Amino acid sequence: MLNLTGSLNIEHVSPAELMRPEISRRRDPVAADEAMLALLRRWFWARKPDAGFVLTDFPATLLQAKVFDEWLEARSESLDGVIVIDAARVPGTVVEHYRTPGLLREAADFAAA
Repeated sequence: MLNLTGSLNIEHVSPAELMRPEISRRRDPVAADEAMLALLRRWFWARKPDAGFVLTDFPATLLQAKVFDEWLEARSESLDGVIVIDAARVPGTVVEHYRTPGLLREAADFAAA
């Protein structure tokens, strides 16, 4: 998927890479989720307004999706689309959260194009 966005001037952010040092400290899952949201919040509010980005593995829960929606709304921004590479790895509630407003795109749709 990144090869589709490689020629664009957009930032790629991977929460897994940001969280690697935190995960190694063996925090409980709730603390790890809170730490990830804090790291992504710092990234989100530090980025230039309307700058393009690709997030990998975020949002991974419905709560994260709703928090992310609040951040976007606070900056008067919106998503152009959400691409799901492997729908089996994404909770159905997150998929439906983005499918309902018509933002969800399947990676297979781009392979056919």
